[in-house]
Amino acid sequence: MRKPVVTIDGPAGSGKSTTAKMVARKLGYTYLDTGAMYRAMTVKALKTGVDLDDPDALARQARETDMAIRPDPDGTRVILDGIDVTDEIRTPAVTQASSIIAAAEGVRKRMVELQRQVGAGGGIVAEGRDMGSVVFKDAEIKIYLDASLGCRALRRKKELEAAGTAVDLEKMEKDIESRDVYDSSREHSPLIIPEGSIIVDTTEMTIEEQVERVIQEVRKKTGE
Repeated sequence: MRKPVVTIDGPAGSGKSTTAKMVARKLGYTYLDTGAMYRAMTVKALKTGVDLDDPDALARQARETDMAIRPDPDGTRVILDGIDVTDEIRTPAVTQASSIIAAAEGVRKRMVELQRQVGAGGGIVAEGRDMGSVVFKDAEIKIYLDASLGCRALRRKKELEAAGTAVDLEKMEKDIESRDVYDSSREHSPLIIPEGSIIVDTTEMTIEEQVERVIQEVRKKTGE
């Protein structure tokens, strides 16, 4: 029996990545970190100095880029042109610029092609901002995670500080709020609640509770 495609969408800091990793691990599914793919393209754009306001140049660079997503005990490793950039993609500079890269139509087109190839056989947990609305419109299980702005900013602050980067909470709130507006209003693949989604507010939930809620929905569908 073919295993389902599970999509987890939502804004920054809603718990998508951690939840998706743990759900995939517990179910024995493949974790597809689509945000990491866009972040990897951002790393390359920043290093090469390509004009971030030139979508055609960004699209050309995407077509010329070799990228691989490899399984890892902590989720996935991202290999960009033969170099592991897994740690580099989480820096503040990359986070700030990644929305611009993700909004470039040509870049998204190439990334979507790669994502659909991974998901063709089912048995994946795909997280991002357009998984259920664009990439996997026919996914059997669609989850939309959300949380209050303050909660999401605090989560992201703790995440960065754990990696050794000091962050001001007020500035983080403003950055996330700006990103929410940008992601929701961009022309191509804006952040929306996909049709048929199960909406889960994670503000008062632990990560374990989030994971268990998603797994419950998968088991309802599969009868496991």
